[in-house]
Order: sequence, then C-alpha cells, then structure tokens
Amino acid sequence: MPINLKGRSFLTLKDFTSEEIAYLLQLSADLKTKKRMGIRGNLLAGKNVALIFEKPSTRTRCAFTVACIDEGAHPEYLGKNDIQLGHKEDVKDTARVLGRMFDGIEFRGFKQSVVEELACYSGVPVWNGLTDTYHPTQILADFLTIQENFGGLKGIRLVYCGDGRNNMANSLMIGSAKMGLHFVIAAPRSLWPESELVESCKEIARETGATIEFMEDAIAAVKGADAIYTDVWASMGEEDKMAERVALLSPYQVNARLMAATGKEETIFLHCLPAVKGKEVTEDVFESRSSKVFDEAENRLHTIKAVMVATLGN
Repeated sequence: MPINLKGRSFLTLKDFTSEEIAYLLQLSADLKTKKRMGIRGNLLAGKNVALIFEKPSTRTRCAFTVACIDEGAHPEYLGKNDIQLGHKEDVKDTARVLGRMFDGIEFRGFKQSVVEELACYSGVPVWNGLTDTYHPTQILADFLTIQENFGGLKGIRLVYCGDGRNNMANSLMIGSAKMGLHFVIAAPRSLWPESELVESCKEIARETGATIEFMEDAIAAVKGADAIYTDVWASMGEEDKMAERVALLSPYQVNARLMAATGKEETIFLHCLPAVKGKEVTEDVFESRSSKVFDEAENRLHTIKAVMVATLGN
C-alpha cells in the first residue's frame, strides 16, 4: 500500500510506523542523490514556510532554509523577538494566524506542548525542529547515516553514552524501537529516561525485534557496538549544571579506550552537534576516520527536505 503523509505533522517518531519512517529515509536518499547531481526541484513550489526559533541553531535553521529554497518554497525566519508567541499572544492564536498565511510551520524551542499546540490549531503541517523532549528530524539524519555505512538498520547495535534522559536519548530510543535496532543507553541510573517512555518503547520493540537496554558500565555497554552516539552533557538551558554533569558523566566520555572496547574496527562515532570536545568526546575520536558527524550534519538537510516534501509537497 502506497505511503501517503500529505497534511501530517512531524512532532515525534512515536506518531509514525516503521514503514513510514523507512519511506522517509528512502525519500531522503533519493533527494540527496538529486541534490548531488545538481538537480533543483519544484516539489515545494509556491509554498511559504514559517521557521520559528526560540532556541538558536546552526544545522536545523540552515537545513530547513536550504531545503525550502532547493524545492522552490519561501522560508521566513521568525526568532523569539520577531513574534509574540507565548508572550503577548497565546500559542493557539499565533498558530491560527500563521496557519492562514503559511503552508507549513517549523518550531524549535523548549516545550513539546508548544509544538503540539501549533499543530492542533494552525491547520497546516507542523515540524518539530527540537524540543526539550524530542528531536525527531535529527534521528532521521542519524539513521540515514547508519544506513549509508552499514546498508540497513535492523539488528544494528547502537550505544548512546551520556545524559540518558535528554531529547536525543528519548528520540533515539523511540527510533530504534520502531526500526529494529539493538539500542543501549550507557548512563548513570539517575540519568535514565522516564519509565513510561521506556515501557512504551519496549512494547514497540517486541513487535519489531528491537531491544532496549540500560547499563551503568560504559565499557561493557559498547562491546560489539556498530555505532556509538553521544551528545552534550548539559542541554540548552542547563548550562548551570555543567560542573555536576562533568563529575557524573566523565566515565561515559567517548574516547579512544571506549572506541577500542567495541572490539570492532568498523564502529562509527555519531554526534548531533555542536560538540564540546574534551567533555563528552575527545578531539582524537571526533577527528578520526570513525567519526561520521559531518555526514550526519549534511543529512539533516536531506531528511528535513524529505519530511517537508512528504507532508507538504506538490
């Protein structure tokens, strides 16, 4: 049965089936090939896209902007000081105004409830460019990168080291459950994800053949890993916690010893960026042949383009 995502919002991977995620990844690969051949498209011709940013961004902002332009849309950047979202005007009123003027809305900010309210009231597709809870477009880029290196996703052992209850850990766990990966979080028990989300992912995993594990010993966790993933130890808005996170998470730093502990030469290193080198990852690993972080960064463009084309495109 053909996949049709027209008119859908993209708020969390929980809302999408394994088949729909696979479709988005294949579309991403096709659009990447087209881009590299220098073929400019018109799949978003005549569309106007609002890009709302409460949090600053390099990859998300640039990817949405270039993706729009590549396929003929007009992107309009709306920073936190450009509109009244949540200040003089509540979210649902802003949503209804923007929905009358734009064909799609991207939101990058703090609360998941805001992006959900935008989707509820705008009447147009809304895409989550990052919230404190989820980062679904990043997972598509990560999974496209893994596919490019290993030829597929099912059965891949993906180990996440560090803050196991942030938006990246949450989203990687959901994506892994949906797509049949063996996902491990290596983190202190105090930084494991919420139990309700864990149980939800394990229920999905029982249907797809995925596994979800949690370990406090990073060296043991990475044994046999195909990919090791990490993220900053203090997310945006948590900078005041950096000292305590350094003390807590130093044993989970991705360094040469940890990479060697996989026992596999072909293990790749992944990071959503920006990285604080010397904290969650060492410079030598970040710059090594194993590091695929800039492939991931480029793949943000192709996967974000795929999401917009699939949900909004002509």
